[in-house]
Amino acid sequence: MSGGLLVAGTTSDAGKSVVTAGICRWLVRRGVKVAPFKAQNMSLNSFVTREGAEIGRAQAMQAQAARVEPSALMNPVLLKPGGDRSSQVVLMGKPVGEMSARGYHGGRQEALLGTVTDCLEQLRGTYDAVICEGAGSPAEINLRRTDIVNMGIARAARFPVLVVGDIDRGGVFASFFGTTALLSPEDQSLIAGYLVNKFRGDVSLLEPGLDMLLGLTGRRTYGVLPYAHGLGIDEEDGLRVSMRGAVRESVVAPPHGEDVLRVAVCAVPLMSNFTDVDALAAEPGVVVRFVDRAEELADADLVIVPGTRGTVKALAWLRERGLAAALRRRAAEGRPVLGICGGFQVLGERIEDDVESRAGLVEGLGLLPVRVRFGREKVLGRPVGSALGEPVEGYEIHHGVAEVSGGEPFLDGCRVGSVWGTHWHGSLESDAFRRAFLGEVARAAGRRFTAAPDTSFGALREEQLDRLGDLIEEHADTDALWRLIETGAPEGLPFLAPGAPPAPAPGPPEGPGRPAPDGPELAAAGRESADVTVTEEAP
Repeated sequence: MSGGLLVAGTTSDAGKSVVTAGICRWLVRRGVKVAPFKAQNMSLNSFVTREGAEIGRAQAMQAQAARVEPSALMNPVLLKPGGDRSSQVVLMGKPVGEMSARGYHGGRQEALLGTVTDCLEQLRGTYDAVICEGAGSPAEINLRRTDIVNMGIARAARFPVLVVGDIDRGGVFASFFGTTALLSPEDQSLIAGYLVNKFRGDVSLLEPGLDMLLGLTGRRTYGVLPYAHGLGIDEEDGLRVSMRGAVRESVVAPPHGEDVLRVAVCAVPLMSNFTDVDALAAEPGVVVRFVDRAEELADADLVIVPGTRGTVKALAWLRERGLAAALRRRAAEGRPVLGICGGFQVLGERIEDDVESRAGLVEGLGLLPVRVRFGREKVLGRPVGSALGEPVEGYEIHHGVAEVSGGEPFLDGCRVGSVWGTHWHGSLESDAFRRAFLGEVARAAGRRFTAAPDTSFGALREEQLDRLGDLIEEHADTDALWRLIETGAPEGLPFLAPGAPPAPAPGPPEGPGRPAPDGPELAAAGRESADVTVTEEAP
């Protein structure tokens, strides 16, 4: 059986995803066969594995950090928030129903613990180490009874827990102490220590506080990671994540040609896979920004309508804000527009949706000769093809089936003039195709922009993952971390009062091998009253 570690956080966005990836990259560089794992993920940023399973993009990124092929075992439960205060439940890579937060936390989540632990055990049987990522905070005491992603999985696997705190937000010492003190004695016994993230300044000024924290909790701090600009790495949802990474910051490099190219991305509701634009921002001289007002499209050379989990809602939002009219004007003037997945569907003539929004027949923007009908079966795939004379790879995640009745073929969609549409996510990561596409955009926009001939998005991502590994190797006590992974939490860790009531024993009532609920059970649960809003990383 392999060793392991759970990376928890004092809050959402404390840096769990990147720390997990950094530990994976550090371990694989020292010859350890390692895999990432997140029992339950809530995100609209997802990815399709080679076997056709949908998982969170953060786990796909962590698999890349570990230099292994991503699989459904690494993220057995994915929740995709919808517009009706419910989430689509994706189990082992396949959608099995819609469910309200109350329905999910009312027992169905706990019933999935057997499936989750089975997946973790399979990984432990294959890899030397498994690095798990938690969700939100382990001290969400209102959710502890049904927890399968934080202390629930740590107790089931007897994994030590490293708690990450974002010192850039302030209050990190109180967060570390409070997170520990709110847990039951059984859970506290697995909290091995802490990792400070995003520190700016002189570490020597922080050390007295770390010593006092050790005295108060009996738990050491395993490292202080400096604030690192430009980590353009897939995390969870949050526009701030997409706007701040180094791959995106590469726009400060001078353009290869005479002009820059400005890209405006419509920040539609329930935006999904906004990472599609990262490859554009990796190009020197390409400036990418997210917009929500019609006037912000005026100086854009390319407007992108991205994917969304609420196509009909996004269409209404575009109309309400005047963006739909602005897109029509652009098309009439021959100015470039690209629709991806839900954005492609919005640009079509009509949408027949009795599945996602249940709105029935809705008129689209009419910019492409496409009619879309939503089917109950989700299309999941890793298509390969060519466009603009260059090879392209991508991935598909959609319920809408497009019937294309005209225009020039473009991947699985079409092109009319300077308006393009496709269901393929990730196509712009194909370097030669991206350069050819930007050349088309520049010509249509009248810009003297030339894409750099040597930009490799894949190489840039590898550089970012190596930087994460460097952060762990240079600023964490890696010998102590390895002892944690190999041998578990230290014995005799003190209990911090007041503590929570004793947590339930790990495993569902029938034991850890209980089969997961099937689709009909979850679908029936999804018909319960959706009276609790699902929020980012709440489960």
